[in-house]
Amino acid sequence: MNPSTFIGIVASILLLAVVLAFSTEDPRLFIDLPGLGIVLLGTAAATFIAYPLREVMRIFGLIRSVVHHEKLYVDRDLEDLVSISKIWMQSDIRAVENALERVSNPFLRSGVQLVIDNVPEQDILDLLQWRIARMKAKEHAEAQLFRVMAGFAPAFGMVGTLVGLVNLLFLLGGGDITAIGRQMALALMTTFYGVLLANLLFKPIAVKLERRTEQRLVLMNTILQGISMMSQKRSPALMRETLKAFVADVRDEIKDSDMLAGRESTA
Repeated sequence: MNPSTFIGIVASILLLAVVLAFSTEDPRLFIDLPGLGIVLLGTAAATFIAYPLREVMRIFGLIRSVVHHEKLYVDRDLEDLVSISKIWMQSDIRAVENALERVSNPFLRSGVQLVIDNVPEQDILDLLQWRIARMKAKEHAEAQLFRVMAGFAPAFGMVGTLVGLVNLLFLLGGGDITAIGRQMALALMTTFYGVLLANLLFKPIAVKLERRTEQRLVLMNTILQGISMMSQKRSPALMRETLKAFVADVRDEIKDSDMLAGRESTA
């Protein structure tokens, strides 16, 4: 399981446990199955209306990808590219094709194949940039699906609250304060469920998917730069250092934090 996802799930459970343990005498008051059903079924119904069936059915696979730890083999892919570039500099096409069969990254494999097929560099870059743009648009739509669901859930929570308030108004004429209070509490539970699902499930999943897309884009653009250098038959050593710079952590170019910390400690 993804470590950060696991920590988030545990923290969410602890939060709910603390709320139920210290804010109420009877935790069962927070269990309202009809209210939860209104939120879940209403959100699902609105999502099916808003999106095609094939996109909605991918929700479970996307949740599974968020839960599981997806590792990007950045160093391995870049080393593969540099190694193939060394062989390419020797003009040994057969050896390049043999090395290419062991590459697991399809984006890298496609780019190198275009190079050894003597496709013009600009055509290679145009094709790879189109693939990057297509992947970005596809994964943005996947994240947006969960953001839309995060908007639906509180809205249907409010629908459940309105239904509860209608029942409450019917009880006002009887003057039964206990029944009125119980009905009011149940009416507010659907709003609670809607806000909870939106902010502890749907929005975090959307953010996680967006972060995954950002990491993939960094890797794909780095490979794109390497393919361009390979097409130009640049030095493999220069390629290695350039690609390392692409994936290195961003440093502050304005101030040196370590130097500032040292000055403050001596002041």
